[in-house]
Order: sequence, then C-alpha cells, then structure tokens
Amino acid sequence: MSAPDREAVMQALAAVIDPEIRKPLTELGMVGGVETSPDGTVTVDVLITIAGCPMKGRITEDVRAAVEAVPGTREVIVRLTPMTPQQRTELRERLRGSQRVIPFAQPGSLTRVYAVASGKGGVGKSSVAANLAAAMAAEGLKVGLVDADVHGFSIPGMLGVTEAPTKVDDMILPCVAHEVKVISIGMFVPPGQPVVWRGPMLHRALEQFLTDVFFGDLDVLLLDLPPGTGDIAISVAQLLPDAELLVVTTPQQAAAEVAERAGSMAVKTKQRIAGVVENMSWLELPDGERMDVFGSGGGARVAGRLAQAVDARVPLLGQVPLDPRLREGADAGVPVVLSEPESPAAAALRDIATALSRRERGLAGRSLGLSPL
Repeated sequence: MSAPDREAVMQALAAVIDPEIRKPLTELGMVGGVETSPDGTVTVDVLITIAGCPMKGRITEDVRAAVEAVPGTREVIVRLTPMTPQQRTELRERLRGSQRVIPFAQPGSLTRVYAVASGKGGVGKSSVAANLAAAMAAEGLKVGLVDADVHGFSIPGMLGVTEAPTKVDDMILPCVAHEVKVISIGMFVPPGQPVVWRGPMLHRALEQFLTDVFFGDLDVLLLDLPPGTGDIAISVAQLLPDAELLVVTTPQQAAAEVAERAGSMAVKTKQRIAGVVENMSWLELPDGERMDVFGSGGGARVAGRLAQAVDARVPLLGQVPLDPRLREGADAGVPVVLSEPESPAAAALRDIATALSRRERGLAGRSLGLSPL
C-alpha cells in the first residue's frame, strides 16, 4: 500500500472551518503538521486556541470526516495541542491586526449597523432583535448580535446560548447560535447574578464588546439596546456614529409616546432612523378576527412623528402580531422565524429582516479609491 497523498490531505483540511472564527484551519495556521503512513494512517496535529476550547470535539470530528474522504486513508488520528502564547499572538494579529479599533466604525466598513431601541421595556424589543438576527442569518448573511442591555440582558437565553465565549489573550471569540455570532454580558456572570454598574463601566463594557470581540467580516451587526435614552444609547452614538436606529413600539398610545422620545434622540446624535417596528399589533382569534389588545395605530404614529422630527422618511417596516409561539421560541432558545417559519409573527419578522438586509449602504465617509490626476 502507498501512503495517502499529503497534498490531498492538506486540500481536505482547507475545507475544515473553525466553528468559532469561521475561517479555514489552514488559513488560521491551526494545522500544526500532517503525517501519512503506508498503512493508510493519517495523523493530523491541530493547534487549538486554549486547552479548554469548547469546540475541540467538533473540530476533531470535522477534521476526521474531511481526511477520511482522501483516497487511501484507513484511519485518522487527530492530536489537539493548545497554542503557545506566541502562536496565540500571531493568530490574534492575523485576525484583528495589532491595533485595537472598532472595525464597524472605520470609513471602509461595509457592515450595516442597526441599534434596536425602544422607549420603554416590555414591548418585545429583544425578541425582535433576536428574530431579525436569526432571519437574516437564515438568508445567508453574516450576522452579529451584541446584547447591549447590560442590566437586563436576555439575548443568550433567547438564542439558546449556554457556553462562555473563548478568550484568546485579550481577544474574545463570540458564541455562535443559529449562525449568528453573539456576545452578551450574560455570558460572563453566574445565573441570577445582577450587574450593578454605573455609566462609565457601561460605556467600557460596550467599547470592549466592539473592539475586543472578533466578529470577522459581517454583513449586518445588530445591537439590542436597553430601553430609554440612557448611557448605552449615548455610547452607541459615540462609538458607532453610522449606526441606524430601529425603533420598536406597541400600538398602545403610552408606548408610542415614549418610543417617539427614544427615536427623537437621533436628532441630537445625528443618527439615521432605519424605521419603526410595531410589535404585539393584534391577536388573531380562532374565527379569524383580529383583536386589538393594545389598541391600534401606534407604530404609524411613531413613524410619522419621527419623520417630521428628523425631516426624512421613516417607514413603518412591519407589524408583528401577538403569537404565543413567539414567546415559546424565546423560552426554548429557538427564534420563531426558525421554529415556526410559517406562523404570522415569523412571516412579519422575516419581511422586516429582508427589507433591512436589502437596503443599500450610503457612501458617506467611505473611500471610493480615487486619486486626482
């Protein structure tokens, strides 16, 4: 027997994607060595970021499956070795560079950034954010989601994230759930533990999420903001000046009035408003009739008043009906757009996600690559 072709093995490994970083192992320099023997045994040394890497089992399975397909391979041995400090530094610089910057705030960034805001709690803002992220990812987009509601974080539970992110020195690899890269302060505190922080610490936490977390190349970044116009909302405007506000309200007049105040913050921060989402718009009864549990027209009123405030078009992007399956999906960690894609609530959320993902990004602040003659 002849040994499996080493070049063929390397080509097979080039198709193995790191489940956290979402790049090929070969491109990341994570293949430490490959040995082949005439009896068909292939030994692959894989460098993992840390000894306790939560994805080492999946990496082992993916490497074994890829190499077993190489002609002549009888057995695959995968040896995992933690990177040395120097290797981790090289990986971090390969991914992020040597400078700590917010990639989404750079002039050349092509990532659309949406800050999901509301005037008050209880309007379903986090549910909307989680479902929009999952719906966009299901369409094939590269999506990141930052749970910026430090005091009232809920995104990890809504997406079924239970593990902690992997840390490579001062770089954090976000968790991946339903193809969405997610980061939340809830991944770093024990269950039931409150986060008792004031303004400066909130700003620092958000800044660290945006600089130290490696999201890679994203098409869309969503931020789930806390209700109101407090410290985090101001910090988002400072750190991500091109972020567009997505205002969530219910039809109720009281909710619409406070949502209008949250959206009007765009006038002071000079941010654009992507649109308004009306949640809990109606309850569909068994006979097909609609019951306006919280009244009607709140979303349209908010959109109209915000359009006057910012002197620009502010669309009502959609109305999401009350649906127990939306709540059930959040409790189970599977967004309704994935668990019950044909439900009315899921259909409305998918339409909103499609509208946001297809919007063109403006050219303001971006280099066109032109130079004078």
